[in-house]
Amino acid sequence: MSRPPRAIAFYLPQFHPIPENDEWWGKGFTEWTNVAKTRPIYPGHYQPHLPNELGFYDLRLPEARDAQADLARDHGIHGFCYYHYWFNGRRVLERPFNEVLASGRPDFPFCLCWANENWTRAWDGREHDVLLAQHYSEADDREHIRWLCRAFADPRYIRIKGKPLFLVYRTTALPDPRRTTDIWREEARRLGIGELFLGRVESNFPGERGDPRPLGFDAAVGFEPDALTLLKLRPQTPGEGMWFPYSEMVDVLIARPAVVYPRFGGVSPGWDNTPRRGEGGAGIRDSTPAEYGRWLRHEVAAAASAVKPAGEFIFINAWNEWGEGCHLEPDQRWGRAYLEATARALPVSTRSRP
Repeated sequence: MSRPPRAIAFYLPQFHPIPENDEWWGKGFTEWTNVAKTRPIYPGHYQPHLPNELGFYDLRLPEARDAQADLARDHGIHGFCYYHYWFNGRRVLERPFNEVLASGRPDFPFCLCWANENWTRAWDGREHDVLLAQHYSEADDREHIRWLCRAFADPRYIRIKGKPLFLVYRTTALPDPRRTTDIWREEARRLGIGELFLGRVESNFPGERGDPRPLGFDAAVGFEPDALTLLKLRPQTPGEGMWFPYSEMVDVLIARPAVVYPRFGGVSPGWDNTPRRGEGGAGIRDSTPAEYGRWLRHEVAAAASAVKPAGEFIFINAWNEWGEGCHLEPDQRWGRAYLEATARALPVSTRSRP
C-alpha cells in the first residue's frame, strides 16, 4: 500500500536587497516594497496582504529562515521548493539558499525549481524590456548541472526513489529539452549523484501541458491556479483584469479529467498579482481557508490514483509569494488559518521531523 502524499511548498527568496534590484527598482527594494504599498482596486478587494507573526522578514537572517521552517513543519508541510535563478552561470537572489546549504540550517527538506524566465520590468517573463536574459547552450547545461549536483548531494535534498527531484518552470523555453535532460542525467551519473527525477512545471504558458516524458522529464507538476483552464471558461478582456471566485475555481479545477501520465497535484491558497501589476492585475477573489482545505483534501484523495510515483507529493503555490497574493505564511486577516487548514487536510504520518 502506497503512503499518503506529502506537501511541498514553493518558496520565493525575493525578501532581501540585492544589487540588481537596487539598480532596477531603487535602493533597498525587496518584494515587501510592492506588497506594502498595494491598495484595493474594487469594493471588497482584500489588499494589502500584510504579514502577521513573521513580520517583514529579511531572508539574510538565519533566524527568519528557521522560523519559517518551524512553522511549516508544525503544520504538516514536508519541505520547501526554493526558486533557483540561473543565468549562464550567474545566480541571482542566491544568498538565502547558499546559507541554507553552507550552514545546515534549517534542518528541513528542500528541492529546487529553476525559474528559467527572462527578468523583465513587467514581472511576466515575456520578451519586452528585458533586464536579465536567459541564453541556452550545451556548455551552460553542463556547468549548470555541475553546480546543482552540490545541492543534490545534501542529505536534506528531497528524493523520489533515491533520485534528487529537480523542477524546470518553463520547458518550452529550452531550445531542445531532450538534449538538456540527457546532458543533466549523464553529468549527474558521472559525478556520482546517480539518476535524477526531473519535473516539468505546468506553468501558465502555452505548451506547458501534456505528457512530459518525451521531453526527458519524469513527471508534470501542477502549478495552481491553472489560469489556462480558467481562461477557457472566462476569456479575459484586453486591458482588464480577470477575477474568478475562489469557490468556483475549486469546482472547475477538481473537475478536470485525470491524466494518463505521472503528474503531481497542486493547490494554491489564492492568487492576486495587483502588488506587481496594479489596476491591470488579475486574480482569484474571495478565498477562504475552508475552500482551500476542500481543494487540498480533494488532491490528497486523488493522489491515491495518480500515475506513480506522482502520488507521493502535492505542490502548494506558495509558501511566501506575497507579491502574487498566494502565501501560507500568516497574514493580518487570517492569521494561521490557512496553515491550520493544511494541517487538517494532510495525514499526520506525512509530516517531516527535525
